[in-house]
Amino acid sequence: MTTNNPAPPGLPDTDLSDAGSTASEPDFDGIDLSGLPADVAEKAKQFAKQTFQADLAKSLTAVARPINWRTLPPADLEHELLDLNGWVDWLRHTYGIPAQIVPPMWHRHPELLWELSALRQHWLFCFDPQAKGNQALAWHHDFSVARERLRDWVTISGTRLDRDRPTRITVWPGGEAEDWTEPDTTERPVAQRTDDFLAFVEEQVKARIAEQDATIREIVNIDWSEQS
Repeated sequence: MTTNNPAPPGLPDTDLSDAGSTASEPDFDGIDLSGLPADVAEKAKQFAKQTFQADLAKSLTAVARPINWRTLPPADLEHELLDLNGWVDWLRHTYGIPAQIVPPMWHRHPELLWELSALRQHWLFCFDPQAKGNQALAWHHDFSVARERLRDWVTISGTRLDRDRPTRITVWPGGEAEDWTEPDTTERPVAQRTDDFLAFVEEQVKARIAEQDATIREIVNIDWSEQS
């Protein structure tokens, strides 16, 4: 698995109606086709434009929607975690976000994961090619509010730049499920953050596969019991 940081989505401002440009001019990607025969150059340009139009149509049909981390299939869970990690890296580098707002071990704290996920989906929607011109300002306004929430979450959770512990949960007397186990809140140093994130993704995917298999077995058992 990789953790490549994605760049902000965007599309070039290209005039697709310019189909009559000559082969002696660079095409819209800046590639000089003057060394090719005119017919070959024209076919190359048409192919490039068709590809661009197909990619544009694909991007315009992709609408950013909220992510429900509780119900994602294993493959989607892995994909979305890696994408979110890359976006968070882009966010903290671009805006100089300190660890008091986005700590290294945010992925180990569900409250931070859900908040950052919501912020990312909102960002994708606001910076969509079809978004209105004022959506960028709307996102930055909400980003300001979200930073205060993130700061509160970090304070409550206890995770820091150089150390981390699971968020403490207040146990309700007689209010917890029988199979619920209080998390170990031992504090640990933060050393290899990327390795820990990849281990976290693997843990989550394995757990989701186990949940999925258990659900399938339950459905099969119910079906067999009804037939017997």
